[in-house]
Amino acid sequence: MDMLTRVADRLEEANERDRRASDYARDPALWARDTLSEHLWSKQIEIAESVRDHRLTAVQSCHGVGKSWTASRLTAWWLDTHPPGEARVVTTAPTGDQVKAILWSEINAAFSKAEARENPFLGRINETEWKLGKRLIAFGRKPSDYNPHAFQGIHAKYVLVILDEACGVNKQFWTAASAIATGEHCRILAIGNPDDPGSQFARACANTDRWNVIRISAFDTPNFTGEQVPDELRSMLVSHDYVDDMRSEYGEESPTFTSKVKGEFPTDSEDGVVRLSTLRACAAPREAPHPDERLLPVELGVDMGAGGDETSIRERRGMLVGREWKFREKDPVKAAARIVEAIRESGATTVKVDSIGIGWGIVGNLREKREQGRHSAEILGVNVSEASTEPHRFPRLRSQIWWEIGRQLSEDRGWDLSQLEEDDRERLISQLTAPKYSLDSAGRIVVEPKAETIKRLGRSPDNADALLLAFYAAPGGFDAAMGYLAAMTAT
Repeated sequence: MDMLTRVADRLEEANERDRRASDYARDPALWARDTLSEHLWSKQIEIAESVRDHRLTAVQSCHGVGKSWTASRLTAWWLDTHPPGEARVVTTAPTGDQVKAILWSEINAAFSKAEARENPFLGRINETEWKLGKRLIAFGRKPSDYNPHAFQGIHAKYVLVILDEACGVNKQFWTAASAIATGEHCRILAIGNPDDPGSQFARACANTDRWNVIRISAFDTPNFTGEQVPDELRSMLVSHDYVDDMRSEYGEESPTFTSKVKGEFPTDSEDGVVRLSTLRACAAPREAPHPDERLLPVELGVDMGAGGDETSIRERRGMLVGREWKFREKDPVKAAARIVEAIRESGATTVKVDSIGIGWGIVGNLREKREQGRHSAEILGVNVSEASTEPHRFPRLRSQIWWEIGRQLSEDRGWDLSQLEEDDRERLISQLTAPKYSLDSAGRIVVEPKAETIKRLGRSPDNADALLLAFYAAPGGFDAAMGYLAAMTAT
């Protein structure tokens, strides 16, 4: 009788485990609470249940809602709630650091947390791989791993593919994801900031017939809606201060605010000089670094701040957009000294300075310093209010510079913005996409005056103006400049 009782008890325990596993498969929030003692807020639950119910899920989200954290927990939930050995998870992100240091760091944290709570997951884990025995059941891949055969041979009944920071994911990986997630029980989750309206991610989010699309703005999150969540979680989510800072720094109409706060894809303005979609392509990670010979010439553009306003210096190395130096200095002698410091630090051979207003005196001062041996760079003054070199197309040089350098280089993906820090890149992109243009009575292109841009933005696009000067070729004119740039971008 005792033996029969023990057998019955073991059967009951097994049945209870099966019931609990079934409950966890149906309810990801319950699984997170019981297994990891973690709380999923409403949009995270919506994402998890979409992965449960839909083959294709696309999540376009503002910043600071726990996108990668959610993806990491779904990785663990997927493997923990499907039969051992029958499930696989494949993840990627635009860069190796995003794969390893962000998403898989969170996956490792979940694995350790489950173990500490005495609810250990099966298998063992390292920086970017999860194995069950000798079988690889989950792994992360970075862009350099992309090749046509990277995911051949991945077959399982339950496959989950996660495209983290999906706007920057190589189109080839989208194709590979579709090829390995063909079964009825397979899933693809694409999640990220909606930065680039020309991306594969944007096309997926627009295809609501195939994709279940979830949109999350900052104003949908608990700190704005009042949804009850643990204090620890609340402190990690997007805050009112962040939204206020983004509004102050970029403006509510900027592409950065639209993406990072509203969680929406910015659009290319019909009357914008530089298109956002082309700039995002210029910012995409490059598969290989530039060889040294492609990082020449080294030149600086300087947009002078009047009356103590901010002065911006921007570096170019070949087609690579480099560092920025910023300062506020009313004294022109001290301002010139700061520019000399940037020349020495960068090794620039040519410096082009906006010579309107105080810039003319700066040009003279920098030339004197060259004669004194303080630096060896050629100093060129550029008066953007002068007539253009193509008066039948542009009435003023400023319009020509913005159109033939700003618009043309971005359209040709001539610039390389991929090495910039995120804050610098977003500020630069917001400024480059700000100016608008119109046609005058003669059909010529007129880029709005800088004062009009400042009036709309509430700030000056100094960073963008400095960048355009860095790429401007003078006094050889645009024929020489565009010929050189065409040769650089063609090779």
